[in-house]
Amino acid sequence: MKLDFTDQVAIVTGAGGGLGRAHAMALAARGARVLVNDLAGADGLPHTAQAVVDEILAAGGQAMASGTSVTDAAAVSAMVTQVMAAWGRVDILVNNAGILRDKSFAKMTMDDFRLVIEVHLMGAVHCSQAVWPIMTAQKYGRIVMTTSSSGLYGNFGQANYGAAKMALVGLMQTLSIEGAKSGIRVNCLAPTAATAMTEGLLPPEVLAALRPEAVVPAMLWLACSDAPNRTIACAGAGTFEAAHITLTTGLHLGMGPDVPEQLAAAWPRVSERQGEQVPGSGAAQGGNEVTQALAARR
Repeated sequence: MKLDFTDQVAIVTGAGGGLGRAHAMALAARGARVLVNDLAGADGLPHTAQAVVDEILAAGGQAMASGTSVTDAAAVSAMVTQVMAAWGRVDILVNNAGILRDKSFAKMTMDDFRLVIEVHLMGAVHCSQAVWPIMTAQKYGRIVMTTSSSGLYGNFGQANYGAAKMALVGLMQTLSIEGAKSGIRVNCLAPTAATAMTEGLLPPEVLAALRPEAVVPAMLWLACSDAPNRTIACAGAGTFEAAHITLTTGLHLGMGPDVPEQLAAAWPRVSERQGEQVPGSGAAQGGNEVTQALAARR
């Protein structure tokens, strides 16, 4: 079954180039009307976004440009109002906008830390909150957060970026639960792609393999009508994986005075991964702990 987005409306942020452009082009090619968002130039005009719109229009698709900064909640709300006035609905939001301010934590300024959080995390929050009531009323919506292996697993020099990207996983976990009753599915995409942010850091043959277009199938899957919910999909170079945040079975040790020492000795058993679970919500941890505590009293 071909993934078809005919008559659907999508917003893709940070779509003036790289991965965002590839996302916007692919959605438009499969029938979606696309709001292409990218930060406006110094003159206030959305030049990069408009260039992508022009490509979509030339290919026979439908698109409009926006130079809104995702860090500006009021401007994001106005952008969504613009989409609703033109097309009457929002089916898909791809939160892709992002920046890098890489530096070791010891040398990183707090301004650079906050800026990365503002763009990646708060940008996604602003956009998601702006479309949420629309998707709730429609009883349908697909939101894709862009996380990263730097957040999931860490990466030297990216404390700010990694913190923001892992925060997006936390945002996804809760929104996927809250939106389920309204037909809203929220997922994360962890892409590995060569973009303007990574140019010059990788050898040519690796750059060729890591074309942004190789990630796009995962986005299309997470944004389609049959999409999963509460999933972390990883993609790069045409390879696709799933990441999970798991909980081990653990071990009940009680609350005696020597429990710290017992825990140190028993840590290999506590962290044993056989029988681990992917919790359905944060309540699973407390449920597991209390269940074992009560069982130990019997």
